[in-house]
Amino acid sequence: MDERVRDAVEFLKKKIPIRPECAVTLGSGLSFLGERLEGRVAIPYSTIPHFPVSKVPGHDGVLAAGKLNGSEVLLLCGRVHLYEGWSPEEVTLATRVAISFSARTMVLTNAAGGLDPLWLPGDLMMIRDHLNLQSTNVLVGPQALKFGTRFVDMTEAYDTELRVRARSWAAARGMKLREGVYVGLLGPSYETRAEVRMLRLLGADAVGMSTVQEAIAARQMGARVVGLSVITNLAAGVSPTLLSHEEVKETAERVKGPFAELIAGVVGLATNAL
Repeated sequence: MDERVRDAVEFLKKKIPIRPECAVTLGSGLSFLGERLEGRVAIPYSTIPHFPVSKVPGHDGVLAAGKLNGSEVLLLCGRVHLYEGWSPEEVTLATRVAISFSARTMVLTNAAGGLDPLWLPGDLMMIRDHLNLQSTNVLVGPQALKFGTRFVDMTEAYDTELRVRARSWAAARGMKLREGVYVGLLGPSYETRAEVRMLRLLGADAVGMSTVQEAIAARQMGARVVGLSVITNLAAGVSPTLLSHEEVKETAERVKGPFAELIAGVVGLATNAL
């Protein structure tokens, strides 16, 4: 195991009394869920050995542990991004620590731009698959070999069984849950109209600047992965207005009720499925 991961895990084992089988990474504007844990233990990223800390608004930088609707869970409230200048290894460090700590399922959430003109800001999407257009891969270089094989099979990047069960769970509650392909770009600028047309031709349904490196790292370590996106805005050429990070945060705030319910449901399904 990488020494940085080992140091962080040993630190957390002294602070957190439970060993949750599911961990959730919360994207832009979604960290509110950390306040809803029962028996909450919260640890700032800045105190965890080697943890990078994001300076992007909407990413709190806190690791929280507790129970969510009765299911034990680790919450990674906020993440760092490639566009901030962090390396792929640093971007995925929290994911690797969560899995090494106890998690067997990673739920990766994000705020994303919708590429389908029929979708609306506030829609929730389960990630069926992804396109990695970030011009890098966390498995490049010698460090990755400390966590498993370099040539990871990504045929089922996002767990099919859990996706099917989550769709059924949402349908039973009358919750609209879209499903689609997420494309990860480097950022931080939003996409041009031409880029959006290209992404739609490639088969993408939502676009963002995170998630794919974490999914690759999690699969390398043998964890099951579930991806959930909040469509916080429509992409350039689809949206009638200019894009802004404020719109992303405002939409995330508006849908936090149903999104929190969805995450809690998925955590319950993942825990019971193990």
